[in-house]
Amino acid sequence: MFQYPIILAIFLVLGAAIGYFARHFIGIRAASSVEQKIKKQIDESRSRAKELILEAQEKSTSLLEEVKKEERESKTQITRLEERMIKKEELAEKQLSDLRNKENQLNQEIEKTKQSQQENEELRKKSVKELERVADMNVDEAKKALFEDIKLMYQKDLVISVQKLERERKEELEKKSVEIMASAMQRLSRVHVSEATTSAFNISDENLKGKIIGREGRNIRALEKATGAEFIIDENPDTIIISSFDPIRREIAKMALEKLIKDGRIQPAKIEEKVEESKNELSKRIIEIGENAVRELGIYDFPKEIIQLLGRLNFRYSYGQSVLDNSVEASYLAGMLASELGLNVDTAKKGALVHDIGKAIDHEVEGTHVELGRKILKKYGVAEEVIRAMESHHEEYPFSTSESYIVAAADSLSAGRPGARRDNLENYIKKLEDLEKIAVSFEGVKNAYAISAGRELRVFVTPEKIDDFGALQLARNIALKIESEIKYPGEIKVNVIREVRAVEYAR
Repeated sequence: MFQYPIILAIFLVLGAAIGYFARHFIGIRAASSVEQKIKKQIDESRSRAKELILEAQEKSTSLLEEVKKEERESKTQITRLEERMIKKEELAEKQLSDLRNKENQLNQEIEKTKQSQQENEELRKKSVKELERVADMNVDEAKKALFEDIKLMYQKDLVISVQKLERERKEELEKKSVEIMASAMQRLSRVHVSEATTSAFNISDENLKGKIIGREGRNIRALEKATGAEFIIDENPDTIIISSFDPIRREIAKMALEKLIKDGRIQPAKIEEKVEESKNELSKRIIEIGENAVRELGIYDFPKEIIQLLGRLNFRYSYGQSVLDNSVEASYLAGMLASELGLNVDTAKKGALVHDIGKAIDHEVEGTHVELGRKILKKYGVAEEVIRAMESHHEEYPFSTSESYIVAAADSLSAGRPGARRDNLENYIKKLEDLEKIAVSFEGVKNAYAISAGRELRVFVTPEKIDDFGALQLARNIALKIESEIKYPGEIKVNVIREVRAVEYAR
């Protein structure tokens, strides 16, 4: 029974021994196999290293050969360059030597020339002295005598030639100037409509005249006071005559009357409202008129204020001719004259267009229209050459540019054409303007209007400043001043009006 465990133990010991020796044998064989692999790899690496070393040696040998070859070529090129430089130096030295030889030859020739000049000068002096001795006069006296002889011989011919040249030149210049002006005037074709001092307003119903006059004439008085124009109602059937020497006043009166008739309510308060509306509308129209004028002439860089003043000139008349029409016509003529003469067309056209710009405000500000025009143009930044072109058209300032002559000539051509101006109308308008200026020069006068062709001066005063007795005294003072300053036929009625208005609101 005890044998089986012993046997089992023996087998276990034998199995363990066999396993140990088997593992040991396997380990030895595995180690031998790894060693062989490592040895093989080492041998291969050594073989590869030998091959790389051989390749490197071959490449280094090849590079060394190339470097030696390039070095030999460089040496060869340097040698050639040295030889070329040596040859150039030799050539330069030779050229320098030739130049020095030529310089020496030139110096010798210069010396010979100087000697020759000195000899010639000495001979000339000797000759002059000999001539002076023979002629018994010096060189200056000989020249003077010769010139006197020539002058006497040809004096008459010279005078005739000079006179002929002057005459031909003058005739040629006059002919050319006439041709230029005639050409410019022929190219300009403008229609002029001369405004009178009255406007006719047609009405469809005679009963409207009564409404316009109003009870006891209050409506027509309000119209005349607000507009400064005179309304003549009973002279022609179906027609109301609006009379004023100022075209702007007539136009405002006409527009206001149209609005009142269209509205149907004709009363003092409504009259003032429509007159104010008409003034605003006319202000816009004035700007449109100015814009049309500059657009027609191709001028696009004038300030808005200048364009507005140009529009006002459409309602200002000089000798029966619209100042704006005269300015536009003069601008066309100036442009054509400047083009013919090769001058600055733009400057000439602008200068002619604004040459009378001062007339747009000359009744409001003291000073000549030329001086006022210069101040206006400077104020609104108009170019200096344009100002110089316009300031001389009445010769108040000297002609400083060629374009200033052109503007003066164009203004004269426009004003001097047949039918352009009517002197009697200008004098008549000036008389009415003078009457109004005298009235407004007194303190307390609000507005003054010359009506009835200058036979009546209607003066409106500020009631807070002038009382009833003061109104009587004012009428007398105005009449005396008119008598002392203005010459006129017949008599002038001075009508001073003082109106007190009381307004209160019920709330």
